[in-house]
Amino acid sequence: MAGNTSQPSIKRVWGIAKSPELKLTDEELHLLVQAHTGKDSIKALNKRELQTVIRVLGGMKDSVKKSERGKHRGGNTSTENQRKKIYKLTQELRWDKPARVNGMCRKMFGVSAVEWLDYQQCSKLIEALKSMVKRQEEKEGQDAGLQANSDSQG
Repeated sequence: MAGNTSQPSIKRVWGIAKSPELKLTDEELHLLVQAHTGKDSIKALNKRELQTVIRVLGGMKDSVKKSERGKHRGGNTSTENQRKKIYKLTQELRWDKPARVNGMCRKMFGVSAVEWLDYQQCSKLIEALKSMVKRQEEKEGQDAGLQANSDSQG
């Protein structure tokens, strides 16, 4: 019975340690556990020691999140190539101010800037921008056709 009650805490330790913010290796986690409890094994920790490790890991995770908030221009590294595509499409649309695409992000996803979009949101934004570029090209093609007609009739 005692093993069952500590199991979720051990899972929680591993979950926080492997979170995207921390990405600790097994060795790093064990070094942290040893530094704070003096024990080599996570399984050997009692409830109080597990809570200490969870509190330390939580603090580390929170400090990473806070430092990432300050880096507004860095953005989500997993969407870097997608953001390049987004900026290329905005150039094709002749949007010279980032406020236009950021406004679109706010309207579509409730996110204030392209840098904060996740992978799926970037994909949806790219598709929307592609549609806008296509419509713009079609409109310009029609306008050129109308211009050619009026030139030949005049």
